[in-house]
Amino acid sequence: MINLPNFITIGRLLLVPVLIVMITQGRWLAAVICFLVAGVSDAVDGYIAKRFSLRTELGAYIDPLADKALLMSIYVTLAIVGALPGWLAITVVSRDVMIMVGVVVAWLMERPLAIKPLWVSKLNTTAQIGFAVVVLAANAFGFDLGGARDWMMALIAVLTVASAGAYLLTWFAHMGETAN
Repeated sequence: MINLPNFITIGRLLLVPVLIVMITQGRWLAAVICFLVAGVSDAVDGYIAKRFSLRTELGAYIDPLADKALLMSIYVTLAIVGALPGWLAITVVSRDVMIMVGVVVAWLMERPLAIKPLWVSKLNTTAQIGFAVVVLAANAFGFDLGGARDWMMALIAVLTVASAGAYLLTWFAHMGETAN
């Protein structure tokens, strides 16, 4: 169960509280580096798991959980320190909570649902990560995003809501198909 990719994923999970501390202490450069290390670790563990056939059931669960923990934590923490508006953090977190609740409800109703990343979800995650890096870097290197900040936040909000809607439609279709 614990192989190199899973070990790397657990390391990424352990970086979450470190990243939160770095942001809350205003150690922006350290936060950028920590976030980039987490991002690289995600790519590395995925590559190793696929390349060397080291995929495990544990990895299938903890890898997306690590990704969710990282993104939700960074958006919430950035909102708490005033680097992002609270509404954006609430939007990002609400989508992920909705997805997790949907999976749990389906499981409890004995209609398990395999979550497959949708193209809009992949685009959303990429945009969320990119924006988080930009916000961290702006704070680390002292540059103002100006009006770009507003359109990037609008893009994140639109993609997050679109992704939530797509997953919700998928969930409703699944729950309707498997009903007795």
